[in-house]
Amino acid sequence: MPNIKSAIKRVSVIETKTLRNNMIKSEYKTAVKKFETAVAEGKKEEAQEALKYATKKIDGACSKGIIKKNTASRKKSNLAKKLNIM
Repeated sequence: MPNIKSAIKRVSVIETKTLRNNMIKSEYKTAVKKFETAVAEGKKEEAQEALKYATKKIDGACSKGIIKKNTASRKKSNLAKKLNIM
């Protein structure tokens, strides 16, 4: 553990930010899983709604800096391809 006051504060701030980042990452991964289960079950309408939600969550993670712009774009593109193949 750090001894300097500012270093102690940085540790607590980093813990808070790590929890926030993990929460946002978990939300978008869950949204993607819901989309993929809807596609696997063949429910097109449900998959379209899940795609909108997953896209929103991926964009949110991108804007917060949790995933990079190209990664977000690639993930959204792959999800859209899966829906179009369906």
